[in-house]
Amino acid sequence: MADYDVIIVGGGIGGSALANVLARAGRSVLLLEASEEYIDRVRGEWIAPWGVTEVRRVGLYDLLIAAGGHHVTRHITYDETRTPDESEARALPLNIFAPDVAGPLCLGHPHHCQTLFDAARAAGADARRGVQVADIRLGADPGVTFLEGDCETRASARIVVGADGRTSGVRESAGIVLHQDTPHHWFAGLLVEGCDGWDPHLQGIGTEGDFGFLAFPQGGGRVRVYGGYALDQAQRFRGPDGARRFLDAFALTCSPANRHLVAGRPAGPLHSYINADAWTAEPFVPGCVLIGDAAGWNDPIIGLGLSITYRDVRIVSDILAASEDWSPAAFAPYAEERAERMRRLRFAASIQSAFDMEFGPQARERRRRHFEAMAADPSLGLNGLAVMAGPEAAPAEYFTEANRARILMHEEA
Repeated sequence: MADYDVIIVGGGIGGSALANVLARAGRSVLLLEASEEYIDRVRGEWIAPWGVTEVRRVGLYDLLIAAGGHHVTRHITYDETRTPDESEARALPLNIFAPDVAGPLCLGHPHHCQTLFDAARAAGADARRGVQVADIRLGADPGVTFLEGDCETRASARIVVGADGRTSGVRESAGIVLHQDTPHHWFAGLLVEGCDGWDPHLQGIGTEGDFGFLAFPQGGGRVRVYGGYALDQAQRFRGPDGARRFLDAFALTCSPANRHLVAGRPAGPLHSYINADAWTAEPFVPGCVLIGDAAGWNDPIIGLGLSITYRDVRIVSDILAASEDWSPAAFAPYAEERAERMRRLRFAASIQSAFDMEFGPQARERRRRHFEAMAADPSLGLNGLAVMAGPEAAPAEYFTEANRARILMHEEA
């Protein structure tokens, strides 16, 4: 039997970051991670400028920079309705969205996880790997029973934190309902090396034909690339040569620099998944609170998983470090803020998907009209502000169904 202040189930980015912050604040923390080794899951490598601010607020920025964190400083949106020169003339500097933040921060996911896990242990957390959680107890007597090999340990705490991802066992034990949107498109990701010709400080996105792409450099000639395609093309990149066919799809006329991506070499697995949002109304019950994907996630089309997680870590760590009141009432402000945050980001993701991941003549014409309209009315582009500067940076009236129709300029309008 072991006693702690906090037990965190899940030693990925959210769980390890929270363990680090709480251990430094003097709380006794048990951190449990099932895997023996972090693997490339093709997600969670880009932190928006507002997310970088959250990383700084929890005191982990210098750690991530020392681990190889890489800032991208420019953004270009390419499109088949414009020439490359026209797109590049509209390059956007990325240091304008958060004070003293050069731009989004990129760091490979497995290395990011390991860095935080090691730092949590160094800060004093009891951090354990390769454990199997056999039982989760919540309510008035929170705790877990877990196995390390043949050794079974029963641990108790004042609260259990679920940081165990999309298929969270903690969420299931808590009986917290997960709501999900209808999927919009397929999304595939791959880490590519040997892309030395791609500007290491440029992130690019673009749509042409039946394919939408995103590219986020990590430095050292490595770029994490993503591609979106229609739901009826589930088999498009399946098979032993799928990674090669996926890279070949990046050969787009609208973005000549993509030739450097096509010439690259796969440096990890190719994973495809359907894009959709998921959320929980209240990510807590007595004796338990959820963070990160366990509490619901945003459609990866706008890449905000880590930014969401780091804000969760900051808010929940503030509650657990600043007061002895860890009742459900103490977490109500977290639930309220997160619900509105995720609602706004669902809106932002749906707009982004409609423009970047819908294909064919009608979608092409919608994008062309949108680019022209934004030149006269910049408020039509506040979606990007919500993504880069944070969902609270755009006014509340932006996130309405009436405004959605205005932004998308429906064909009948």
